[in-house]
Amino acid sequence: MSLDLEQVRRIAHLARIDITDEEARQTLAQLVDIFGMIERMQAVDTAGVEPMADPLGGSARLRDDVVSEIDQRAAIVANAPEQLGGLFMVPRVVE
Repeated sequence: MSLDLEQVRRIAHLARIDITDEEARQTLAQLVDIFGMIERMQAVDTAGVEPMADPLGGSARLRDDVVSEIDQRAAIVANAPEQLGGLFMVPRVVE
């Protein structure tokens, strides 16, 4: 995939990023390198390769789910300007 400076500027505009011409040229070079790497990766024959979640075939070691702190809800909610039933009350921001 080829890009030009105008496309890089459009992407920056859509992302609300103000970039200079020099930054646009640097970004263009980086994006061309990234797209080149993606094209090389897509050219690799992966037929017959099973998808895997872990390259070493391991499993996640999980710790026991144990309560480690005391209940401090009342002390925390006591600092709230408004509360209801142990929950913080906040002003509506979407109408």
